[in-house]
Formats: sequence, structure tokens, C-alpha cells
Amino acid sequence: MGSPARATERTDVPARPDPTTHRDVPGPSALPADASPAPVTPEAVVTTAVTEPVSARDVEVLTEQLGRPPRGVVGVAARCVCGRPLVVRTAPRLDDGTPFPTTYYLTSPQAVAAVSAVEASGVMKELTARLAEDEELAAGHRRAHEAYLADREALGHVPEIAGISAGGMPHRVKCLHVLVAHALAAGPGVNPVGDEVLATIADRWRPDRCTC
Repeated sequence: MGSPARATERTDVPARPDPTTHRDVPGPSALPADASPAPVTPEAVVTTAVTEPVSARDVEVLTEQLGRPPRGVVGVAARCVCGRPLVVRTAPRLDDGTPFPTTYYLTSPQAVAAVSAVEASGVMKELTARLAEDEELAAGHRRAHEAYLADREALGHVPEIAGISAGGMPHRVKCLHVLVAHALAAGPGVNPVGDEVLATIADRWRPDRCTC
């Protein structure tokens, strides 16, 4: 993947969370009942991801990938080596007013399928258990949570989802698609669980080899 340029303005393109595309992606009506906002000071956290503006061609590809027109997309956060979007950055509030906590959304069908296969193995329970045992992994998961919140806050403050990131962060592993999307957008070392999943699926899918 090349180094994308930061978007200078929002490109307001039509995307609603699609539960058939990502399993367990936390939508605005599906925030975990036991979720409690973790304290974070966004201005103290370095924003990690860089996004490119969305082109008309990107919108065509995203519509093809998702099977519907996207909404709320403010940039492309990661691309395949062929140039097609892999991850989009989404506004924290959709045009209809709905809060949307999933800032980084995995759009590549091939990547989604590879991550879904890992999810189906039940690894999320194992990873959540490891957070209680592995202090280094737990600390990295918390830092990823803080970076995610900072990236979302940079797009606008939405009180309904303040302090709540996505993918189960910072205490659980709930959706690998979210964590992989963040890892692809932010680069290695930011989301350790996402990095680990990318390493797991490397034989089937990886961002530096086009399978589009």
C-alpha cells in the first residue's frame, strides 16, 4: 500500500452499516449493554490513520463491494495494491442523524471472507480471555481503543457514542472485521489484535497481494 494523502474535506457519500457484510459490527442500536465509556483525552492521543478523498470511481467500487450505495464515507483509509478501497473511514453521525461508532469499515469482500473464517473458529473468546492474562496485549488493546476514539473525534463529537469505540475495545474482542480495518488503516503496531489476525490470514489474503 502506498502512503495516501490526508483528505482535506469531507466527501459526503451515501453507507449504512450492513450486518450481512460484517458479523457483529456494532451499529448505533447494537452497543453492548454492559459497555461503559472508557475515559480518554482525545487531544492527548496521536491520530494514527491518514485517509484519501473519495473519488467517483471509489464510490462505484464501494457500491459493488457492499452491494449497496455507501453512506457516510469521508475517506478511503486503506487500498489494495491495485488501487481499490479496502477500508473506508466513516462519519460518526450518518446523514439521517444516526450515531455510527464504526469509524473504519472493511469493504473488500475477499478480506471480509478471510476474517469471517477466523471469526467462525471461535477465536474471539480466546482473544478476550488472553486480554485478562497477557498484560502487553491488554495494554496494546487499550491504546488501540484510545487511538480509535481520537480518530473518530477528529471527525466530530457525537455524545451518544462518546468513549465507546468498536470491536469490543478496550476490554473484549467482539468483531475482528473492525480490528482488522483499524490495523489496515493505521498501520502495523497500532491495533495488536488486528495485526495478529492479519498475520493469521496472510496465506489466504493480504493487502500487498491483489485478490480483487
